[in-house]
Amino acid sequence: MPSTPPPVPSSINVQLDHASHRGASTLPLRFLAHDVDLAANVGALFRIADALGVEHLHLTGSSPLPPDPKIRRSARSAERHVAWSHAADPLAVVAQLKAQGWRIVALELSTHSVALHALAVAPGERICLVLGAENAGVSPALLAAADATVHIPMRGHNSSMNVANACAIATYEIARRLGG
Repeated sequence: MPSTPPPVPSSINVQLDHASHRGASTLPLRFLAHDVDLAANVGALFRIADALGVEHLHLTGSSPLPPDPKIRRSARSAERHVAWSHAADPLAVVAQLKAQGWRIVALELSTHSVALHALAVAPGERICLVLGAENAGVSPALLAAADATVHIPMRGHNSSMNVANACAIATYEIARRLGG
């Protein structure tokens, strides 16, 4: 018969079971990922979406799609729990989202971008975060279609970071301000 571990004194900091530490719902937040090249990055986007309460992942263009073993591996099966869709044309998705009242926010360093922390976000606002290809970034057409463009202020010598890492930072900040 397995033995029961002794109780842990409340003064000791112990890791919690992740299954018992889940949020109750999703936020009015979506991703549109266009032409993301690497399946591992798409998987990471699913994992971020699941962890931070993103309600839908729009994969567009040539982005890899589930089922893909590399997506599943980096997503840790989160692709089973996050709603997603695929469309060839990202601008058609943007037009549909705008017609439904979504604010389109591109994540890219550009001539019109503002620092992420300066983005005005109203609690409960519906936001779709647009992400671009690893090497090319967000396309000029998507930048032009966006309602706002944000960048992550960086202190190092490199002016860019991995799309999934940047997405995680931006999503956490936006979700926090949406009330998540």
